[in-house]
Amino acid sequence: MTPFSAAAPSPRARTTAEDLGDFVTASPSSFHAVRESARRLEQAGFTALEETAPWSAADVAGDRFVVRDGSLIAWSAPRTADATTPWRIVGSHTDSPALKLKPNPELDAEGLAQVGVEIYGGPLLNSWLDRELRLAGRLALADGTTTLVATPGILRVPQLAVHLDRAVNQEGLRLDPQRHLQPILALGESDVMELLAAEAGVRAADIVGFDIVTVDSQAPALFGAHEEFLASGRLDNLTSVHAGLQALIAVAAGDGTASATSPASPGPAPIALMVANDHEEVGSSSRSGAGGPFLEDVLVRMHAALGGDEASRRQALASSMVLSADAGHAAHPNYPERHDPVTRPRLGDGPMLKINAQQRYATDAVGIAAFVAACESAGVPHQTFVSNNAMPCGSTIGPITATRLGMTTIDVGLTLLSMHSAREMCATADPLLLQQAAAAFLRG
Repeated sequence: MTPFSAAAPSPRARTTAEDLGDFVTASPSSFHAVRESARRLEQAGFTALEETAPWSAADVAGDRFVVRDGSLIAWSAPRTADATTPWRIVGSHTDSPALKLKPNPELDAEGLAQVGVEIYGGPLLNSWLDRELRLAGRLALADGTTTLVATPGILRVPQLAVHLDRAVNQEGLRLDPQRHLQPILALGESDVMELLAAEAGVRAADIVGFDIVTVDSQAPALFGAHEEFLASGRLDNLTSVHAGLQALIAVAAGDGTASATSPASPGPAPIALMVANDHEEVGSSSRSGAGGPFLEDVLVRMHAALGGDEASRRQALASSMVLSADAGHAAHPNYPERHDPVTRPRLGDGPMLKINAQQRYATDAVGIAAFVAACESAGVPHQTFVSNNAMPCGSTIGPITATRLGMTTIDVGLTLLSMHSAREMCATADPLLLQQAAAAFLRG
């Protein structure tokens, strides 16, 4: 039998990967990712709810979504939903490592205008050198409104020439985040806030706050001998946002093509829900991060609108499950010793269960069984990830969500190489496989 990793991508897998590329292009910041997700949801018939408005049973019934800053929660509630109905949740995060614009960002040196940035998350700093960078994010205006903005590629962080650093190829590149990573904007003087204001169609004097990050301007692209790879920025973790979003839309539409077999659920249909949190890359401790109250706020209000009380909500949570979807590491062919000697996830072999004895991932045996069942019902291959004991792993929104809400939580992910680079890569086949597995999980 030909393994998935050896096969050229199917037309459907290619279409899904290209759609993921379109999603990434439309999502240069977490705020843009939420706007694009909301656009797709509305196009599929979902209705927006406001957090500041009261919610009735009619309001939470059917296909709905709520936005909080750079985070979004959307759900499809079956007609039979009541206070006993459990949730099936796919979680992800909208943010990615980047360079973030500082307050008072105007700098100049050697006749060049620069902008001041600080490190957001844990990027591979060298990957941000010698690339044309965009600025993207949110502007807060004096009248209390906000607007999104995204520039073309107007910045660049030039690397020092090898002639001025003769030992760089022997001793490695060493970057001081304060001195060596300030991007060049223009010859002479230039005001970055004026440029952002012009791009957004507002007055610079009206900008009173901003959340702006740098973004690689290169478009996503398929490559490889059979175009079996996708290269793009922000695959960690827009791959999971896209998969959860499209899976929820398919479930809401009753689209049996989202999985290979789409068996009928053996019990009452759960409430299918996706949550895409901001700020995972910096610890999730914010009002819109997984460590904040956003998901719990929505679940509490939804359950109350369905006629439940605190006791029945606790019962519903106890029978609910969360699939925490975040990108993971494929075994690297040039650094085989950095991975577990036996468990070696590969590009193109489907989503992987992420397991860690220290509970950096929340997966347990019960969760493994649930995800394996979802993959089997969807006809999707799956694999496992565990770290080399000498290489401590990262973490995800999974343990945070499990701790806050007490639901069985499974950490899974699409395999990447070059994770946290300005430009990462995955297999063209994998976005569709993750989407199919997520849809089967949401169906229960």
